[in-house]
Parts: sequence; C-alpha cells; structure tokens
Amino acid sequence: MTPVSWRKSSYSNNGGQCVEIAANIPGLVPVRDSKDPSGPALAFPSDAWRAFVAAVQAGEFGTV
Repeated sequence: MTPVSWRKSSYSNNGGQCVEIAANIPGLVPVRDSKDPSGPALAFPSDAWRAFVAAVQAGEFGTV
C-alpha cells in the first residue's frame, strides 16, 4: 500500500486557514485541515474534484 502524500494548497499561508489534499489515491482526492493532520478528511471522487477546481479557476464562486 502506498502511503498518502499530502500537500498544502498553493494559496496557503501562515494564517491558519490552510487545507491539504492527497493526489496519489486512485479515484479519490482526500482534503483535510492542515492544522489537524490526524483529524478527519473529506474524500471527493476525482472527477468531482476536477470540476470544483475548474469552477474555482473560472471564477464561478466570486472573489474575496
């Protein structure tokens, strides 16, 4: 079994509002709070995650 390889969002900073994803699990993209690495993770189907990322990149959720 391959260990899960987590990486922080490219937009993460030291402000405590960070998420991490694991992209090495076939068919799933787990997402967790980087402040709580042993806490729960949400697992999304890979196609749903790709659709979410595309929507974010297209600005469909507005800007902050």
